[in-house]
Amino acid sequence: MSVQRFMAIVKKEFIHIRRDKASMAIALIAPLMMLFLFGYAVKLEIERVDMAVFDQDRSTLSRELIQKLKHTDYFIDRYYAGSDREIMEMIDRGTVKVGLIIPPDFERQIKRRKEAQVQFLIDGSDATTARTALSSTVLLSSDFGRKIREQTLMKAGTMGLKAGGVLAQPRILYNPAMESIKFTIPGLIGLVIQNITIILTAFSLVRERERGTLEQLIITPVRPIELILGKLVPYILIGFFDFFLVMILAMVVFHMEVRGSMLLLLLFSACFVVCALAMGMIISTVAKTQLQAMQMALLLLLPSVLLSGFVFPRETMPKPIYWMGFAMPLTYYLQIIRGIVLKGVGAAALTWQIGLLLFFTLLLVFIAVLRFKKRLD
Repeated sequence: MSVQRFMAIVKKEFIHIRRDKASMAIALIAPLMMLFLFGYAVKLEIERVDMAVFDQDRSTLSRELIQKLKHTDYFIDRYYAGSDREIMEMIDRGTVKVGLIIPPDFERQIKRRKEAQVQFLIDGSDATTARTALSSTVLLSSDFGRKIREQTLMKAGTMGLKAGGVLAQPRILYNPAMESIKFTIPGLIGLVIQNITIILTAFSLVRERERGTLEQLIITPVRPIELILGKLVPYILIGFFDFFLVMILAMVVFHMEVRGSMLLLLLFSACFVVCALAMGMIISTVAKTQLQAMQMALLLLLPSVLLSGFVFPRETMPKPIYWMGFAMPLTYYLQIIRGIVLKGVGAAALTWQIGLLLFFTLLLVFIAVLRFKKRLD
């Protein structure tokens, strides 16, 4: 083996790598980005769960119970409701994960040395969060009741043996058995559709450029919007086919039940398919080679899995990473599909998710058309 020829090949390869600035940038940025995302976003401990409170007693002891829950790392009493129905609406919309209902005779029951019952409504659509909320509410309520009994014993002596306490009555909504698969499968549908459609369209214009057929398109009177939309239509049909395929399999194999409107689910799924295709088309207009297109697609897909709430609850993430999740259309689609499939809610409970998904769809299609230029560079 000639060392001179070997070194010449090595030098040539370094020159190619240096000239491929896009691949170099991905190779340098991707490891750092993945490290920070996995380090901060992948968090299995559930903390700071949003909670709504309906305090019908408004007594000293009821406020002490609320403060007891608030001063832990598990709950944030962000909202105070005026009725049971209002709490249910907040849980339907996904505004809160837990609702606390304190009866009007809470303090009176305790002073009569009886057990006062409080009800916790827990969103069971996310089984991981629901399990943490269930155990935390029961333990914290029991601890609060124990301290009340201790205080009564100290004041009343042996008479305090009949001191009252607090009995938590948790109610798991939507998924009483807290089966993780009911949460995972609807999200997996969204993830599969996004990954397939982005990867398919990411190679579209790049493949035309590498094969030289893009030149034939350039000399035709085809306008950019006609080319982009013309290329999207076949992939939209493929995306629809894949959606129906995974839906049927989810229902047959995993026994997934759609509690809400199937028409709404189809409508917003169609919107998400177009949105994902537009993302792939934007990658296709930026990448120069199919390798670059694949790298860019992976650079987009992995963060969307971590930051969208597909597996890990977004509420546990640090605020900067939590806000990054709002820039990903998959975040809104997962909330929509889980709301319709698991909770059976309608469009009224998903207003802002639907609005933002439509906004991102129109914005990304516009950018894809804007990015395309009828030239070879």
